[in-house]
Amino acid sequence: MTVLWLDEISSGDLERVGGKGASLGELTGAGLPVPPGFVVTAGAYRSFIEEAEIDEELFAAVDIDVDDSSALAEAADRAQELILETPFPDELREEILESYRQVGTDGASPSDRGTSSRAGEAFVAVRSSATAEDLPDASFAGQQETFLNVTAEDLLDRVRECWASLFTQRAIYYRQEQGFDHSAVNIAVVVQQMVDAEKSGVMFTSHPSTGDPTMIIEAAWGLGEAVVSGAVSPDNYVIEREDRSIGVTVAEKKVMHEKDEETGETVEREVPQDKRNERVLSDDEISALIDLGERVEDHYDEPQDVEWAIVDSDEQSSSGSRTQSGDGEVYMLQSRPITTIDEAAETGDVDASKGLTDGSGGVQAASSGAGTSGADSSGSGEVIVDGLGSSPGTVSGPARIVTKLDDLAKVGEGDIIVTEMTMPDMVPAMKRASGIITDEGGMTSHAAIISRELGVPAIVGTTNATSVLEDGQVVTLDGNKGAVLEGTEVEPDEETEPVEEVRPQSPVKPMTATEVKVNVSIPEAAERAAATGADGVGLLRTEHMILSLNQTPEKFIEENGTDTYTQELIDGIRGVADEFYPRPVRVRTLDAPTDEFRQLEGGADEPKEHNPMLGYRGIRRSLDRPDVFAHELEAFRRLYELGYDNVEIMFPLVNDAEDIYQAKSLMKEAGIDPEKRKWGAMIETPAAALAVEELAKAGIDFASFGTNDLTQYTLAVDRNNEHVADRFDELHPAVLRLLGDVIETCREHDVDTSICGQAGSKPEMVRFLVNEGISSISANIDAVRDVQHEVKRVEQKLLLESRRAE
Repeated sequence: MTVLWLDEISSGDLERVGGKGASLGELTGAGLPVPPGFVVTAGAYRSFIEEAEIDEELFAAVDIDVDDSSALAEAADRAQELILETPFPDELREEILESYRQVGTDGASPSDRGTSSRAGEAFVAVRSSATAEDLPDASFAGQQETFLNVTAEDLLDRVRECWASLFTQRAIYYRQEQGFDHSAVNIAVVVQQMVDAEKSGVMFTSHPSTGDPTMIIEAAWGLGEAVVSGAVSPDNYVIEREDRSIGVTVAEKKVMHEKDEETGETVEREVPQDKRNERVLSDDEISALIDLGERVEDHYDEPQDVEWAIVDSDEQSSSGSRTQSGDGEVYMLQSRPITTIDEAAETGDVDASKGLTDGSGGVQAASSGAGTSGADSSGSGEVIVDGLGSSPGTVSGPARIVTKLDDLAKVGEGDIIVTEMTMPDMVPAMKRASGIITDEGGMTSHAAIISRELGVPAIVGTTNATSVLEDGQVVTLDGNKGAVLEGTEVEPDEETEPVEEVRPQSPVKPMTATEVKVNVSIPEAAERAAATGADGVGLLRTEHMILSLNQTPEKFIEENGTDTYTQELIDGIRGVADEFYPRPVRVRTLDAPTDEFRQLEGGADEPKEHNPMLGYRGIRRSLDRPDVFAHELEAFRRLYELGYDNVEIMFPLVNDAEDIYQAKSLMKEAGIDPEKRKWGAMIETPAAALAVEELAKAGIDFASFGTNDLTQYTLAVDRNNEHVADRFDELHPAVLRLLGDVIETCREHDVDTSICGQAGSKPEMVRFLVNEGISSISANIDAVRDVQHEVKRVEQKLLLESRRAE
């Protein structure tokens, strides 16, 4: 059949109507409040391409190497062109339009569909429903198109565009990566009466981590797309189902999605000032949602993730299934099983600890790292080496002394790397190791940053570990206390997965107006970073992708070609952008000092600088070598072509507006439109902080503080020199004054501000920045949840003080 009505569909019809259609049909059959509508079946799509005889050419077009960016782009363009330019068969056209007329503007329910309403006046939602959506082992939901407020004039085009969206670059890439045959995946299209929501959101019917009878609701004004896409910070309501007690967190809701009454199109508008900080849901509406949540959970016999909407009872038509609340009518728009309740939670073995703060203000995980868990390193072993505990956790294992790159081959699973300092080309060995110990470095060194991201316990700045410890010697590393003990102080136990260590106890993060993002140094840490529930990536470093090639960019290009070099960057950035999509990923262009390049093949010609941190690095190197820099920019251009509109460009070590104007010109030469893409500058030097007004006028969208460099340049303290480590203080009044002045100036020029330096993980810095009005804070992976809670506390205090002052 070409068309099936929702009341004719059940969960067993997945192959005919796709995941979304099957869910909505099942809900309708259960008597739950679902807007009336129908599904253009997957069979209709299949008949369309086969009867037009485009199927063979379609599947041949997408049978390509998806890692070849140009081939992927050409395949997507050709496949979509085949569908969009093929006319509708007359019979199919009439059946869809007739079904649409029966949905009608009078709200005719499926049982009333024998009566047509005035054609062309109904507003409907048109949603893709692929047969590979919401499967247990793969989820393609969200990759295909959804259109709101569609009328008869555009309906057929929108259906065809939903079909064509099965062949976007992202969808083709994902299917091939997941091992799905393109020809085996079909797509249906749901056409439903449009719910002109006054308020909407999502609901977890049980605690999404533990499965406990705790219901969590998020709500915002207008259509639900704003909540689902992350465009708005919604209110958060936590309900104990046993006694229906409610915990309420009211967020500042800046934007909303709604229908434009003149054009009928869905638009994003600012929320009126008097409603921004107003509570969205009344107690009666929450009660109605609780009732619905319990009904749907009982029906499926498992916890559900529900999308819902509430319509003013005077505005929405009276027919169609719905639930009456105290203020309006509640509709269910989607329901799917909650997949984040793990086995440990179900057996009651969930660790409720939230984390500890170390003496320097950095955040530590309460559990141990990638090695053995639950250890107590206060045993009888003698402390033989000590330093800075830079990545938490306690592990025991044989020490492997690494003095040259060839030594990395002897590092096996569970070994502890002991080296003078780590470099990007050591990352594969660091992933195998259970712990890291270095002679040099501080809390912001490569070893410290990468170890935290990998969840590997680490100690840095010991000064003498490589000379005191012997190769093969069994030691215990306590990354919390910064101590290395002789012998085995912990027994092997079940290891904690690094991803699970940082995954929030509840994936519903504290609702904050200030965004909390995460720093990512290497693509391999993307999954772990995304598991934190962060609002995006505030800093993704490209230098680790480039330096891990073990050749300078020039040498690598000479031996492998420009396309291979560009593809290396695309692959690295894409891995992170995929994990976070559609959340933003801010990518910093190359920022490696010459001493790191000099150790690579082809690095003999690198300048020998007395202090590389003050030398030939950052944007100054990129502008001086535009031929090499062009390949970085080409990677960004191709990523945008692939549909990664969540990627943002960030230029490091900027000093003045001239740097920005030159970089902007090179972006244009590379085919990147600075007016359409989001880009900005790092504020890492006092010069940049003092010149930020000129930077804003030059066109930057954001200014991001690199407090590691800003502090060392302001205080004349080498951040990697353990001899002056006690003088390195990001909270120094001079540093704070620069930060505050930049935030104030940027706010005047409508430029976002953020912090991606290590100081963003410190509670004291978080409190200062939120009070100053920063737009976002990017924290280390293991600190995200603590920073979210700290931001929430500060914002609530500011709100309370404001109200008390009225």
